Amino acid sequence: MPVLHNRISNEELKARMLAETEPRTTVSFYQYFAIDDPKAFRDNLYIQFDKLKVFGRVYVAKEGINAQISVPQNNFAAFKDVLFASHPALDQVRLNIALEDDGKSFWVLRLKVRERIVADGIDDDSFNLANVGEYLPADRVNQMIDDPDTLFVDMRNHYEYEVGHFENAIEVPSDTFREQLPMAVEMLQDSKDKNIVMYCTGGIRCEKASAYMRHNGFENVYHVEGGIIEYARKAKEQGLPLKFVGKNFVFDERMGERITDDVIAHCHQCGIPCDTHTNCKNEGCHLLFIQCPSCTAKFEGCCSEICREELERPREEQRERRAKRGSGIKIFNKAKGLLCTTMHLPAQEKAGSAK
Repeated sequence: MPVLHNRISNEELKARMLAETEPRTTVSFYQYFAIDDPKAFRDNLYIQFDKLKVFGRVYVAKEGINAQISVPQNNFAAFKDVLFASHPALDQVRLNIALEDDGKSFWVLRLKVRERIVADGIDDDSFNLANVGEYLPADRVNQMIDDPDTLFVDMRNHYEYEVGHFENAIEVPSDTFREQLPMAVEMLQDSKDKNIVMYCTGGIRCEKASAYMRHNGFENVYHVEGGIIEYARKAKEQGLPLKFVGKNFVFDERMGERITDDVIAHCHQCGIPCDTHTNCKNEGCHLLFIQCPSCTAKFEGCCSEICREELERPREEQRERRAKRGSGIKIFNKAKGLLCTTMHLPAQEKAGSAK
């Protein structure tokens, strides 16, 4: 029986990936369809993807598959053959090719079975996932965005919206998709007579969101076909003006794809225009936030002086501190002021500093 998971350290795998000379293509795809035995489906796909040196994250559930991966370019044709043949519902499934890609997006294959490919919090047997809104190609997106009777609704998290979004799009401020769905219904209750266009990174969230809006009585519901990734690609191919402004946040090592040159976000530490996300270098924090080059140098890649100071302490002391405090949320949120919060010190250290 082959080993169906990785057994090498992340550090070694990342070093191997960075040393690769063969070009890779970063691609994402999803499909909602019924999978009777997700584990068997996952195991078979893992064996075949592993042979092709596919890296990335793939989630399989009874409701379908969701993947963000990188594939060696020499293996890309074989990868498509494997994927398209793995299930009738995946034959010729749309593949969203990354816009900005150095091939260094992932370094290991993680293929997991989950309850759902998108955690939505929906607990209603009458919900029909197949009753989705109408798909909008790039040219129709541009037509509808200037329509006063149309609302564009961003179904991504607040930190994604912050660095880039469609012109005049409505933000549904939340940390999770499961929070967004009921919030969107509540926020748009007085707009049921308007066209509602939903969008997300690659289409998976807005497709489910469009079905949820129709489930809650909204009739004129649409969603951007292929999400921001496919919209930007088609708009550029067709010479259309780009109506998405800024950067598209992506969930891999790149943390973003530049769509337009506009920088609409600001450094969370000094406030200058900046849209570069990073994770705090202090492993006891690892907060996701926006940091400019000047603040990166000043705080040594950390989110605060507290984390910078902690990072300089001996590793054993760092581990002791982490063990004695809760992890908490790791995403910057202006409303919660997480970047200004202080670290909890171990009780013994508190007592010592009070003397």
